[in-house]
Amino acid sequence: MIQTPYLLFLGDAPDALAAKVAQGIRDWRPEFAIGQFRMPGCKADMRLPDMTLAEARAAGCKTLVVGVANRGGVISPAWIEVLVAALAEGFDLASGLHNLLRDEPELVAAAERHGRSLHDVRVPVVDYPIANGKKRAGKRMLAVGTDCSVGKMYTALAMDREMRARGMKSTFRATGQTGILITGEGVPLDAVIADFMAGSIEWLTPDNDPDHWDLIEGQGSLFHVSYSGVTLALIHGGQPDALVLCHEPTRAHMRGLPDYTLPGLAELRDAALLMARVANPQVQVVGISVNTQHMTEEEAQAYLAQVEAEMGLPAVDPFRHGAGRLVDALAAI
Repeated sequence: MIQTPYLLFLGDAPDALAAKVAQGIRDWRPEFAIGQFRMPGCKADMRLPDMTLAEARAAGCKTLVVGVANRGGVISPAWIEVLVAALAEGFDLASGLHNLLRDEPELVAAAERHGRSLHDVRVPVVDYPIANGKKRAGKRMLAVGTDCSVGKMYTALAMDREMRARGMKSTFRATGQTGILITGEGVPLDAVIADFMAGSIEWLTPDNDPDHWDLIEGQGSLFHVSYSGVTLALIHGGQPDALVLCHEPTRAHMRGLPDYTLPGLAELRDAALLMARVANPQVQVVGISVNTQHMTEEEAQAYLAQVEAEMGLPAVDPFRHGAGRLVDALAAI
């Protein structure tokens, strides 16, 4: 078990999105997020107290969590000195990067020397099956996006919270490192061998009560040339009954791909439905989740009204305004 509470390590993140793991923990498990550690040049700020390692230990922090999700999931050589110092200070380390803590000799030696633990959460721990496409009991919702990091996890978490508040049967199903660190379980989908990715999502969302909803955390985008494969595995393995489209309207280009523009919501709807109908011909798009964090309230409301009129579906920012209308749409099918 990863010991809480956490000191969130932001390293030298170039922007807030590069520290989305830390942001997710701060927003959904604030009781775990005691402070942040930023290196010189860090452009991310979780609006938590900036702490030294000694100050964080004195405040009760037990694990330094690497809160950065950079392209390729690598541990920067510039971080090693801080991570070694954290182990010496008495912290365990936790990371969701592809570049594993356990593969860094200096970190392994320091952990052994100081009796600390290294937690790599982006490592599959189950022998997942190959997908068979058989229909499962229960219902499933998948968040799909026009790009990476547009709010798919936030959408599923917000809907799960609203459904639980109403007494509905729901489970948030984590499929990435941030979701796993928030909930303590899930499938690190982008680290699963390709042949078994869809099967791992079938395993994650098994037969359930007819009125139970699995709310599946989305990953990547069908339109992102780097990460479309993981999205398709979710669509086919998740066999969703409902899709929620997710979008961030202030993006100038696809995340990490300056030569690619984002698709429109209608393009996403049509592409996602085409792929989802392979596994479930009855699938429906029930709503639209818009990440309006970079808009004023007036701008957000105007944009949501425009999208709703154009798409004929409820359009909300579930983190800013609540997920009630998305849950209403889900309950109606």
